[in-house]
Amino acid sequence: MSFERINPEAMAAPIGFSHAVKVSGKDIIFLAGQTALNKEGVIVGSTIVEQFEKALGNLLQALTEAGGLPAQLTKLTIFSVDPAGYRANAKEIGKVWARLVGKDYPAMTLVGVTRLWDEEALVEIEGYAAI
Repeated sequence: MSFERINPEAMAAPIGFSHAVKVSGKDIIFLAGQTALNKEGVIVGSTIVEQFEKALGNLLQALTEAGGLPAQLTKLTIFSVDPAGYRANAKEIGKVWARLVGKDYPAMTLVGVTRLWDEEALVEIEGYAAI
């Protein structure tokens, strides 16, 4: 299986994502939206960076249990109740990404929402991986 991250020169250069990811190979894993819930079902973290780290960690845990690796993520959708706050903290969020995932970026979308299932949640991440 191979992954080709496609970033056309005719488009704006992506920062922290790929415009497209082409996968030749095997199985697709569908990853449910993850928030900053701990094992007891309580949202942890009061900042968007803290909650992003926990939500991404939860997503990666599900991916690992399904037999996947972070580099095999192909598409993520990030839902945020505060897109401006997410953008303002993009550098710190990027550091979390680099520490947990590395330098491979899937195709990504950020969607602003009025609220998430858990009222305390600031961010939710769902995605796909190809293994």
